[in-house]
Amino acid sequence: MYGEMKQLHIVIVALVALIAFTSCEKVSPIGVLVSGTGVEDRVKMSNMFYLQHNGEFNFLYVPDSVDEYTFLVGADSHVTTDMGRMREMFDEGLGHDDLLYAHLGDIADTKAEYYINLENLVDEYRWKYAKKNFVEFYKGEEDDDFDLTNPDLYIYEDTLLERVFDVDEVPLPFFPVVGNHDITHNGWALWSNIFHSSFYDVYVIVDKETFTFDHFIFLDTASGTLGQEQVKLIEEGVLDGTDNEEEFFKIRNTFVFGHTNIFRPSSLQFASTFPREETFFLLEQFREWNVDIVFCGHVHKWDEQKVGNTYYITLDSMSERNNPEPGDYLLRVHVKRDGSYSWERVHMAYKP
Repeated sequence: MYGEMKQLHIVIVALVALIAFTSCEKVSPIGVLVSGTGVEDRVKMSNMFYLQHNGEFNFLYVPDSVDEYTFLVGADSHVTTDMGRMREMFDEGLGHDDLLYAHLGDIADTKAEYYINLENLVDEYRWKYAKKNFVEFYKGEEDDDFDLTNPDLYIYEDTLLERVFDVDEVPLPFFPVVGNHDITHNGWALWSNIFHSSFYDVYVIVDKETFTFDHFIFLDTASGTLGQEQVKLIEEGVLDGTDNEEEFFKIRNTFVFGHTNIFRPSSLQFASTFPREETFFLLEQFREWNVDIVFCGHVHKWDEQKVGNTYYITLDSMSERNNPEPGDYLLRVHVKRDGSYSWERVHMAYKP
């Protein structure tokens, strides 16, 4: 028996070595392919984009007339050629007037064709969002026949913020984080070409008179580690919501989004959580940020836990290949005017 086990061990080691040396990727100790563009470089690139574009589209506003706002969360869509579930998520968010839609990573499987499909879908819903929420103006010549099918012939005005957008500039409130499948085979180049940044935050203005905000923080956890650069930026307060010394605004609720799960739903689940030191760091950081909910994906299994004052919710995969039958794969969070919140699971009906 010992000889057979030793032979099996040699075979496994040989297979791992073969993969490692015949691929441009590396294999991590937990068996997950990691990108040629590691977390350190991804975070540096993301932070550079963040600094260059900070304040452009990272503010959302809740009108005084509404008693609550909602946001939608999905995870692990693993898009290939079938866009049914991603289309359903966008329809659900747009139809329900959710303030924003967040995605927890592994949005597509790494192939250029799949990201082209995804980008085309995002552009389609950017136009639908603009037509529903902004004032549309035709910018063609007066004697031209109106072309209802060409979005490039229109501009859109956000009367609330007094901004005018071409359709490719419309700020569709879709905020994803990057997952491990998004970065394999150097997929970061594909993902970042569409979504630009894997490390950023968004503010929801809930009371403009008292400068009160809800804070949405998006972390790069695709490699199963924060990495030194991300830890350094967090420790420097980049995501603290206090960009000035006066701290003239206050944070009411804080929500954090990442890909890799903090806790395992059960002892049988794949143990690809963070290194122990980073887990302790994150738990302490969430306490300092007064985080209300942390959203994770990755393990394709629903889980709900509470540690201290923070809820940790892990979403199941919304992929039609992983879960071909309809099910409750999305989550909608309701945030009341007084700051209280609740959530409900949202049924997805699409079946391939």
